[in-house]
Amino acid sequence: MYKILTKEMLNPVVCRMKLAAPRVAAAALPGQFLIVRADEVGERIPLTISDFDRAEGTVTIVTQIIGASTTDICSYEAGEYFADVVGPLGNSSDFVHEDDAAIKGKRFVFIAGGLGTAPVYPQAKWLHERGAKVDVIIGAKNSELLIYKQEMSAVCDNLFICTDDGSEGFHGLVTAMLEKAVSEGHEYDHAVAIGPLIMMKFATKTCQKLGIPIVVSINTLMVDGTGMCGACRVTVAGKTRFACVEGPEFDGAEVDFDEAMRRTGQYRAEEAEAREHHVCKIGRGK
Repeated sequence: MYKILTKEMLNPVVCRMKLAAPRVAAAALPGQFLIVRADEVGERIPLTISDFDRAEGTVTIVTQIIGASTTDICSYEAGEYFADVVGPLGNSSDFVHEDDAAIKGKRFVFIAGGLGTAPVYPQAKWLHERGAKVDVIIGAKNSELLIYKQEMSAVCDNLFICTDDGSEGFHGLVTAMLEKAVSEGHEYDHAVAIGPLIMMKFATKTCQKLGIPIVVSINTLMVDGTGMCGACRVTVAGKTRFACVEGPEFDGAEVDFDEAMRRTGQYRAEEAEAREHHVCKIGRGK
């Protein structure tokens, strides 16, 4: 059993929880994810680690309410317990294996779309603490859906906010903001994009045009999280890869995004049926 220490709604559909999980926190690295099971009959839900504190023995997850299982997870309150938390799973970001001396002085730009902002945070934080120059571009449909603005501003050199409707920051897409930043003199050695597949596809195209190597996180395809279900199959450099065990991060220039986007709808009918018959499990014992 894993106790929920804190819970807060970052916006009407996104929930952040801090969990007591000392062994997970001791091994966690940026880029990895967890499998959370709310109760004994709950679905296994892969959630990227949004932060971890080794001394405190905690990990933080951020969940967006989309279907029946994420609705259940977000219905839990501080003081209650999840049945299972498994992790850390997946491979950490490549840069965590570099010497601090090699990281210092490098220039990174993170392109975060919507919920993808949460897993960007531990990566930006890791690099910032080691002396890298870190810029972050956060995009959302409107200002109400923006998350992690304050947290991100503390771990980056420049924070660029974008909204589709112009309600806050730059009025336009994150790709347009990246081009604007480069045109104004910002230079980058590496880019990382995390968010919807369509955003990562065009972020990759933009980075290729600008001559910036880019890594993307294919975490949206994961279901089982162990490579057994095959739902996270993605073609990278012409070969089939499994995002949960061989990723979730890959060279964006080598990912077949069109194929990946076609795969995202494969469980739509089942999820719609689950939502239709869903009964929220409120009133669990502590």
